[in-house]
Amino acid sequence: MKAYERLLKYVAINTPCDETSNTTPSSKCQFDLANLLKDEMQVLGVSDIHLTEHCFLYGKLPATKGYENAPALGFIAHIDTVSDYCEHAIQPVITENYNGKDLPLGSSGLILSPDMFEHLKALTGHTLITTDGTTILGADDKAGIAEIMTLVERLQSQQIPHGPICIAFTPDEEIGTGISLFDIDLFDADFAYTLDGSTEGNLQYENFNAASASFDIHGVSVHPGSAKDTMINACLLAMEINNQLPKHETPRDTAGYEGFYHPGTIQGNVEHVDVDYIIRDHDREKFEEKKAFFLKTAEFLNGKYGADTFVVDMEDSYYNMKEKILPENAHLIDNAVKAMEMEEVSPLIIPIRGGTDGARLSFMGLPCPNLCTGGQNCHGKFEYACIESMETTVKILLNIVSLYSEGMK
Repeated sequence: MKAYERLLKYVAINTPCDETSNTTPSSKCQFDLANLLKDEMQVLGVSDIHLTEHCFLYGKLPATKGYENAPALGFIAHIDTVSDYCEHAIQPVITENYNGKDLPLGSSGLILSPDMFEHLKALTGHTLITTDGTTILGADDKAGIAEIMTLVERLQSQQIPHGPICIAFTPDEEIGTGISLFDIDLFDADFAYTLDGSTEGNLQYENFNAASASFDIHGVSVHPGSAKDTMINACLLAMEINNQLPKHETPRDTAGYEGFYHPGTIQGNVEHVDVDYIIRDHDREKFEEKKAFFLKTAEFLNGKYGADTFVVDMEDSYYNMKEKILPENAHLIDNAVKAMEMEEVSPLIIPIRGGTDGARLSFMGLPCPNLCTGGQNCHGKFEYACIESMETTVKILLNIVSLYSEGMK
């Protein structure tokens, strides 16, 4: 079975996460796909299959004879999708020999246009799987799952020699809560790759250092007609916070390795307002400086308006996996680059302006950079996948397995 055929089957099973849930998985529907994958793994001859109560699915391909001493290599993708645009069944649309021009998405009125998404121009003549303009596609990350399962099938059906192969499919990546329950010992890989990237050739081993920070702002509410020298408007104080932060350190004004402060939600009234920020930077030292500046801002404003007017709650979310990849695990990058070049794919090594499960796993003791899937425009109605890029990704995975099986490290 081709990877894209698996993708079409998997996206038919809706698996949106639920960010309001306190359970793992956050939504029971994730088990629907996990159980299907478990059955497929059994048919493909995968051993040591475990589906846990938290919807982590693990399996292994034991090393072929003579390759038992090769490194245990892992491949990981996530089962869940975002919850946006999942109100009804997903209807994928296949466009063969894409002409490189505006592509209507079903009868929705939306247009997938190279004027908006420049990377479409490079896919002229390829076959695209798009949405009908009313839902997400779910290639994030079901394309990754499809490619891993196709890798397994080809290793088995073509009797390709390999070292120990470990695979895992995980819940709740989109809300960042699932991976903390990942069982490193049960997975039992020396190192791994997540399949959760985008453009063909995408290879990522740098991501943001990330923290969440919230302001709990306490005001004083009185009748506005008699408020002089008495009212403290928490809404105005919330605006004052952002005025204290560097003006151009926002997502809109930054790119590449530049970090930012980002207020995601503001809610409340004159008496009380909650403001939730995220803080991001690739550089660990600059990241710590941003956090310190944030706390200093609260200290300054409390000095101005009174103690405990601004209460800050700050927590680190994840760190830049580059710390765990380079230099001691540089072979993960070197071999991925070589595997791509074997398919005449130019590696696109760019920093992630976000995070991946691999970042968390790297700091849990499993070095884990991120590879491409051939999907694009995730988290929205313009999401699509390129069939040829998915096939190329499978070949890249086979090359990686071959490189490690022959003892290259």
